[in-house]
Amino acid sequence: MSGPGAGPGPGSEGSWRASGPAPGARDDAGGAAAGVPGPGADGPAADDGRGPGEASAGRTGTEQADVGQAAAGQARGGRGAAWTVETSGPASARPSPASLSPPARRGGTGGPAAGPSHSVLMSLLGAWALAVCSAEETAYVEAHLSECEACADEALRLRDAVGLLQADRSLDLDPALRSQVLAECLARRPARTPVPGWAASYDAETARLDALLHDMAEDDWHAPVRLRWFEDGKPAARSTTVAGVIGHLLAVDGVVGVALGLEDPLFPAAPLAPDERTERFWGEAAGPHARDVHAPWREQNHALVRRVSFASGDSGDSGVVADDSAGTDVAGLSVSYGGFALPLRDALVDRAFECWIHGSDIADAVDYPYAPPGGTHLRTMIDLAARLLPAALARRRRQGRAGPPAELVAAGAPGRSLHLEVEGAGGGDWYVPLDSPAALGSADRAVAHVAVDGVEFCRLVAGHVEPEEAAAGRGGDRGAVTDVLHAAADLSRM
Repeated sequence: MSGPGAGPGPGSEGSWRASGPAPGARDDAGGAAAGVPGPGADGPAADDGRGPGEASAGRTGTEQADVGQAAAGQARGGRGAAWTVETSGPASARPSPASLSPPARRGGTGGPAAGPSHSVLMSLLGAWALAVCSAEETAYVEAHLSECEACADEALRLRDAVGLLQADRSLDLDPALRSQVLAECLARRPARTPVPGWAASYDAETARLDALLHDMAEDDWHAPVRLRWFEDGKPAARSTTVAGVIGHLLAVDGVVGVALGLEDPLFPAAPLAPDERTERFWGEAAGPHARDVHAPWREQNHALVRRVSFASGDSGDSGVVADDSAGTDVAGLSVSYGGFALPLRDALVDRAFECWIHGSDIADAVDYPYAPPGGTHLRTMIDLAARLLPAALARRRRQGRAGPPAELVAAGAPGRSLHLEVEGAGGGDWYVPLDSPAALGSADRAVAHVAVDGVEFCRLVAGHVEPEEAAAGRGGDRGAVTDVLHAAADLSRM
């Protein structure tokens, strides 16, 4: 402390306290006890050129009380209080509020004694930046900052750091971060054997779900999940767990693996229908499904992507041509699902779509953020669903759940169409033929119009939204609109 009286030297940590006389101090009638200042000290016995009344008038009420207590203590033969400076204790310890309130100077005509030392004030800068100082501490610190350039610079730096600690956004990583990093890396250095463009959505969606599964705790694998879809025009559901959902994906992805010559994850000659495969897998597993289903699912995904990449001589939409020795293009290879079949190109988009939908089901069950696919991949999923709508509409007619066609149309000829306008990421315009799956959709012959958000349309196709609630805008032939929306829901399955 600076000012009258002894104080800690520069750089020491000091605090004010009241103490008794030092060992060996005189306590006699001469008035030299440690509790009362002697001649030459700054106290009532000091000769400062004023009389007793003047000296008393120059003191504050607190100073007079202190002097009175000291005199009373001496009169009783006791020891009065003297203000000393304590320098013990760790240098980094934050001073107590009392240490910031030194007593006023005794007997002099000047103002109050100086505040805490430079090192004490410097130790308070962090608390000041966090706005947790008391009002008294804040006043001392801010007064010091106007005089000390080094501390002012440090205070600004700490305030900037505090701003970084108060981010409003979620601290969870973006689920798309992994695919974004991989895309950036591959753009700078293409893979030796690139993934075909038509298989990229499957590669990306399985990677996103794999990242989610890695983040889950052991108990999360037993979290309940309710699978939803439409069956014969009515909502259907099945309860399972997170592990059960991964087992379902493993069993159905195995259909694609079998078409590519990979080993069936169930058993040789297992059924191909997705729902039957899933029930067999769930029924034959020993005990409840848990984390141990994760590794087989991930290994099968990697095997599928590797097999497609090496077997395809054309990378499709990616613009990167594979090595000539990679073999023939397998995009048109038929993949049988029992009751229907898809070319391999569409089968992998179908599996990417289901991986995203069930990934969202799992994320909801464990309270994890899970964004929709990127616009490019979302568009391939919407496009596949739009191309499957004419066949689904014809199937509804055969089952008596839709009206007869309004006119006969030759194969390959334009016919009555519904304009499907999909908004948002991955959106666009599709014209769905209404009277024959073999007809061509035509903008000139559009008799109905449906406008719907891209993600909402995908949720309709997944059976997660009622057909009557899906479309944001409808126009034209109301019967055609109803038939197409219900046909979209019929594309869903477990």
